[in-house]
Amino acid sequence: MTTPTASKRSGAAPVPVVLAGARGHGRWHLANIRRLQDKGIVRLAGVCELTPLTAGELDGLGTPEQSADFGALLDSTGAAIAVICTPIPTHTDLALTAARRGVHLLLEKPPAPSYAEFRRMADGIAAAGVACQIGFQSLGSHAVPAIRELVAKGALGEVVGVGGAGAWARDEAYYRRAPWAGKRRLNGVDVIDGALTNPLAHAVATGLALAGSTRAEDVTGIETELLRANDIESDDTSCVRITTAGSGRVTVAATLCAEHPDEPYVLVHGTSGRITFWYKQDRVLVQRAGHGPEEIEYGRTDLLENLAAHLTDGTELLVTPEATGAFMKVVEAIRQAPDPAQLPADAWQLVPEENRRVVHGVDGLVAAAADTLALYSELGASWALPTASANEVST
Repeated sequence: MTTPTASKRSGAAPVPVVLAGARGHGRWHLANIRRLQDKGIVRLAGVCELTPLTAGELDGLGTPEQSADFGALLDSTGAAIAVICTPIPTHTDLALTAARRGVHLLLEKPPAPSYAEFRRMADGIAAAGVACQIGFQSLGSHAVPAIRELVAKGALGEVVGVGGAGAWARDEAYYRRAPWAGKRRLNGVDVIDGALTNPLAHAVATGLALAGSTRAEDVTGIETELLRANDIESDDTSCVRITTAGSGRVTVAATLCAEHPDEPYVLVHGTSGRITFWYKQDRVLVQRAGHGPEEIEYGRTDLLENLAAHLTDGTELLVTPEATGAFMKVVEAIRQAPDPAQLPADAWQLVPEENRRVVHGVDGLVAAAADTLALYSELGASWALPTASANEVST
């Protein structure tokens, strides 16, 4: 797979884009739009922010129109694409505001805080006939189809499951970055800002993709263990095991309280080998019987670039809403689960120089869960919920 830019290089006009939410993670989108604008692929036509961006923040992007009124901005700029990087509970309404105007979408993950809101968004977009790309950037990695091809050719024998591991660190300030940070609900509205649903959501979505189980109907059961060391509502140390229609299992373990933070990865387990995919680095390690280990680095197709190519020459979208249905079933299971259990005081410690909480031994547990497809409780974590009472949802 190659980055689809040929039609832009051949003289097509840059696609006008409005960015909603240009600070926080939105700064990444702003920089990406600048990169694509320099290549003549898109043009930043407008920015929707409560406080307008300064000239310094817009360096290299010209003087796009700015407004806090998203709908009016789409109307006045004639935008063809809206990039939405706003608080999770606002995604559906803003996406539908764009769709009603015929504006195509790049919607940041997670696409919605509940399955009902996801369906309202996806169904509304489908009815409007606009294109929508969900911002799971890891699914733009060329490693994903390459791994699928290896699996299809039988390189690993029979696939027995997929594991995912994310051992990250977030300091106390992370949970004060926005009113919705670390919340399950805010003012009676679902947020579901947990480790598995937001910062390490890519591990879940990528694991499901490599298992060939991306649609909502592919999921038949979900077990969750949700815990927290921080003084928050949502989970910061969690694991989930997803049973799929093909009888496969996807187990993902995550923490934001790692002892030694490291790159997250997904593991495909086969009867005669395994593949490790460090999805942020597009790096793959293939280990299989009868062969030496093989490490490969892949390229990546940017999702906004892919969406622009879809509009100009019909290039297939990489991450449609329906391709995130299984992920949204996981979000829904986490939403329906009991509130995360507070870890006992002796299970974690504060690292003063980093102003963050660390869970003792959690790095090993996260890796072991991905390696064995087991939940924390099954691995003997004294603070984890017993397996019998792990929250399980049948779908």
